[in-house]
Amino acid sequence: MGTSKEVEVNTGGGDRDSDSIEDVGPSNVEAYSAPLHRKLKSRHIQMIAIGGIIGPGLFVGSSNALHLAGPAGILISFSLVGIIVFFVMQSLGEVATLIPVTGSFTEYASRFVDDSLSFALGWAYWYLWVTVLANEYNAISLVIMYWTDVVPQWAWIIIFWCFFLGLSMAGILASGEIEFWLSLIKVISITIFFIVAIFISGGVIGPQKIGFKYWHDPGAFADSINGVANTFVIAGTLYAGTEMVGITAGEANNPRVAVPRAIRQVFWRILIFYVGMMFFIGILIPWNDKRLLSKESKTAQSPLTIALSDAGLGAGASLINAVIVIAVISAGNSSLYVSSRTMLFMARNGKAPRLLGKVNRAGVPWVALLFSNLVACIAFLSVSKAAGAVYNALITLSGVATFIVWGTIEVVHIRFRNGLKAQGQSIDDLPFKALWYPYGTYAALAANIFLIFFQGYTAFLNPFSGTDFVINYILLPVFAVLLLGYKLWKKTKWVKVEEMDIWTGRREDARITTGDGKVKGKEGLLHKVKRVVVG
Repeated sequence: MGTSKEVEVNTGGGDRDSDSIEDVGPSNVEAYSAPLHRKLKSRHIQMIAIGGIIGPGLFVGSSNALHLAGPAGILISFSLVGIIVFFVMQSLGEVATLIPVTGSFTEYASRFVDDSLSFALGWAYWYLWVTVLANEYNAISLVIMYWTDVVPQWAWIIIFWCFFLGLSMAGILASGEIEFWLSLIKVISITIFFIVAIFISGGVIGPQKIGFKYWHDPGAFADSINGVANTFVIAGTLYAGTEMVGITAGEANNPRVAVPRAIRQVFWRILIFYVGMMFFIGILIPWNDKRLLSKESKTAQSPLTIALSDAGLGAGASLINAVIVIAVISAGNSSLYVSSRTMLFMARNGKAPRLLGKVNRAGVPWVALLFSNLVACIAFLSVSKAAGAVYNALITLSGVATFIVWGTIEVVHIRFRNGLKAQGQSIDDLPFKALWYPYGTYAALAANIFLIFFQGYTAFLNPFSGTDFVINYILLPVFAVLLLGYKLWKKTKWVKVEEMDIWTGRREDARITTGDGKVKGKEGLLHKVKRVVVG
């Protein structure tokens, strides 16, 4: 920024010139320090982020959200959380575009705030994605019962467990390419559903014209403000993954183009798909429908499946279930990607066992992948209890973790700006600047803190629920213990803004390219439409 100071590249342990990354492997670099490969293109980064979000949680978790809050309630909660996501993405985009490292905001927390915060944040974020992965195993085992219950639930979990692990071992380019096409199928399928939903609501398809009748009977809200509060954590969990762009930046071949583009486009796609999905299932299905997922559920159908079945489109309902299978493959791929990369950074920086920092010749952190997938076996808890109750608990825990992570990203961004100012660096030199700073950043920080506590207040209603209280708030003392324990153990110190490392990890790209290696030129209308849809 206004200087020719040479920048270094940190991809989780080895500082290497970007031109030599492709040839690095354990044959010439020790496996515990070999860097990850930088092969992800702009379209891969966008679709990996989308793949982690448009998963079975959207197709099945939306069922629980509608049941708890009603059609108006889910629109409110998902819209409000969507606004928070916008500012979190702006904050992350500003830092990740300038300093694209695999550790992302976990590393930023160490460099800009305190190493103890990095330790607590890293474990919280890893836990978040392991929990999301367990959600996905549970969701697919629930939904697949639509076709058959001959194969037990635990067997389906094992089948997909092995499949996810094998897929993640394929290498970053193969994984990114697979994710691109799977996510594209999901995007197209949801778009088609929106069109069909309009025809169903208008009476063109199905036995009756629905309109907004379910907003009147049984009503727009399932449980007034209590229902809205309960769905904030669901919204947080289902939106979790937008920040994944920061993780993928470390493996991007041109982060200065790929990250800003992903920040802008992924957010709007997700907001449209999620808010749009909540709107359409809210008008097509009453919130008191017994087929929706709830705590008492042993099995569950997707709201999309219910809507198409009720409209007489049985074949379409089976097709949606097939899309859900694709969604769980895609989302599982993304979940393992993020959890393993987070653990790789932690292991290589002394915050996790060193063994977890090992990579193979393809640049895949296979030990971290295996470890993360093993912990995700908490999904087997659903075999011994009501699957709906386990799903509800897992999604609440991951939702709270999401708000903690988002709030910390905002703290990191504020400290980053303070460091720039203290070291005399101009924000005009930033390749990407957060919109409406500092107001948006501080507002998002306050909103995340509020939601961390507000999401669980229903546990205090008469009668008090000890189980719900523990599920809603257990992560707060755990996070505090991790932070304070590491600080006392390692005697870490608060980073002074004058000493803040705002240089390591920068990559100065000689030319602005499209992200696929071509020099960026003037775009035609068709190319712009293609870029918005597929990246």
